Amino acid sequence: MDEFELTSSPAPPLPPALFPHARRAPTKLPPVHHLVATCVQCSGRWHCRPLLFCFFLFFSARCRRTGGCAMASTAVDVEDLLVRVKNGDDAELAAVAREVAALAEEGRLGDDDDDDGLLVPALLVRLAAAGTAEARVSVMAALRRLAGCVGSETKERLASIEALSSIVRSLSRDVDERTEAIAVLLDLSDIPQVRQRIGRIKGCIVMLVTLRNAHESGTNDDAEKLLHILSSNPQNVLLMAEAGYFRPLIHYLKQGSDMNKVLMATAISKMFLSEHMKSSLGEDGVIEPLVQMFKYGNLEAKHSALGPLLQLLFSVTSALMTLREPASAILAAIAQSERILLYKDVAPQMLSLLNLSSPVIQLHLLRALISISGHKNAKRARSKIRQNGGLQLLLPFLTEKNVEIKIAALNLTFHLSKDSSQELAEQFRETHLDILVKIISSPTSRDEKAAAVGILSNLPVTDKKMTEILTRANLLPILISLFEANVTASVTPQRMQLLEGIAGVFIRFTVTWDKKLQSLAVGCGVVPCLIKLLTEGSVDAKSKAATSLAQLSQSTMALRKSKSPRWLCVPPSAESYCIVHSCQCTVKGTFCLVKAGAVNPLLRILEGEEREADVAVLEALATLMQDEIWENGSRVIEKASGIHALLRVAEAGDLSSQDKAIWMLERIFRLESHRERYGEIAQALLIDLAQKGDPSLKPMIGKILAHLELLQTQSSYF
Repeated sequence: MDEFELTSSPAPPLPPALFPHARRAPTKLPPVHHLVATCVQCSGRWHCRPLLFCFFLFFSARCRRTGGCAMASTAVDVEDLLVRVKNGDDAELAAVAREVAALAEEGRLGDDDDDDGLLVPALLVRLAAAGTAEARVSVMAALRRLAGCVGSETKERLASIEALSSIVRSLSRDVDERTEAIAVLLDLSDIPQVRQRIGRIKGCIVMLVTLRNAHESGTNDDAEKLLHILSSNPQNVLLMAEAGYFRPLIHYLKQGSDMNKVLMATAISKMFLSEHMKSSLGEDGVIEPLVQMFKYGNLEAKHSALGPLLQLLFSVTSALMTLREPASAILAAIAQSERILLYKDVAPQMLSLLNLSSPVIQLHLLRALISISGHKNAKRARSKIRQNGGLQLLLPFLTEKNVEIKIAALNLTFHLSKDSSQELAEQFRETHLDILVKIISSPTSRDEKAAAVGILSNLPVTDKKMTEILTRANLLPILISLFEANVTASVTPQRMQLLEGIAGVFIRFTVTWDKKLQSLAVGCGVVPCLIKLLTEGSVDAKSKAATSLAQLSQSTMALRKSKSPRWLCVPPSAESYCIVHSCQCTVKGTFCLVKAGAVNPLLRILEGEEREADVAVLEALATLMQDEIWENGSRVIEKASGIHALLRVAEAGDLSSQDKAIWMLERIFRLESHRERYGEIAQALLIDLAQKGDPSLKPMIGKILAHLELLQTQSSYF
């Protein structure tokens, strides 16, 4: 320190250059700092540059020793600042705002200095009305620095809706202004009320998402930081999603509470999503958590997840090449749930993608459509697919070289043919029928054969032209051989479907109006197949077999022969004599149900738990109780323990089967021997049925009760 020395003497006025933020320089330092530096060489004071440099070194050292700036204790004229903020023009406002920012940053301006807390409200008022970007940027910078050194009450003013709205408006202005606005909001975002209120300011979230997507250095990063902070509020997350920013929403779907997961999934389903937004969702990974919700969530979660999941999967299947295959696989998986039927346009949308896809995707889509059309309540969905040209679209796939796609197309065609036989007939040409027969007769898989046979079984039996084509194609012997090869095979869904299809096609070749065709069918050996189906097939196969037997048995009366024709020299065999038809009966000659051994297996079906085949079985048995032969038919049924089976159907069957069973019981109880043996057993059931059953059954029940002498023929039942 040989260049200058420190002396204690009266302090001279301080030069204004040392106080750029003050309107005038302080006239003196506080009393504790009455030290004056004097230059040894020039004896100068404040005007000497070396002296000034030493002056600042001195005060810097003093600051380090005392823990604060020596100048910091200089009083700030807040009233003067307040007047200038309120009354200055935009240029003056910018200048005073910069002073406020500098003072706040130096720690010289806080709640202790602004006792009345008027400076922040005044700055907020001017921010809302400022006419230049410079003024607004300076005010926001001042507010940002004040936020770090004011108390909770002043911070609450900064967090008001009005204050935040003024700041948010700057987000849509020039780069400097929006940069400062984001910085202010970031600094204020540690206040809980701010995080809650920002989302309620119209346009704020949208602007932040826009800035986040922009390519401005710094601005987009700060915008993303602020959005991340605001995403702690689920309502803000929904607003972000509506603006096209989905990552916070997907985070909630993956890691949020069950309630928030449902909230987010439901929101997606209700949003209008452009194709770009759907693609963004798919790329950001929304599909996986939605699939997890659909698979493992509760009923509400499943329902909320399915809609957006389908919407997004269709989008990525049609738009995003990299996601097409997994998306179509997910569609195939979720289509197994019957809840998919709630979405009526799903199947047509899948159908529209079928011809635009690769083989792998085609297979997934076909399997999804098979699941949809195969659901129990899918009649409307199948109709929708047909209306959108589903059958025409599928027919070319019948000759597809890819076996899996071919089988899938066959199965889908089979499902679509279930309740539209006439429409199916209009689409099918002889070439298509020949293709199906070729599939059945070729060494193809059981799946393929089952689907092809199933389609043929659903074609209308009244279409004589189709019957002629199939007869010429030698279909009947092919089916009988196929039946014999599979009837004793292990039970699988494919075997069950195959036998059901074969039983359905047999109905075509046993129709009552074509006895020549019936003779062809019986001659080929269809009757033994039908009898086996009564015990080996599913309830659907049993019902179809019973229908064919009923059709054949209806022709027996017209084909029967007398027991002793005059021209016979040798008496007929007693074994061939039929006690029901009172003639020489054979299976091939008269299609006799009794000689075919069908009565017992038919009755066993009635004794079982499944009721779906009851009507068809009763129709077959009722052919033995026609007006001319009812007494003999009653005895055959009674001998086979059939009365108990009929009473069971009368008690537990549906209305159609009840009606047919009671009709048969009325004829059975005309015979005294049957009344004596079964009357007591039947009367309680019949009385209960008369009282509680369908009114349409009462007249026939009344006749039975009259036979049992429990009701007079003059009763109101008749």
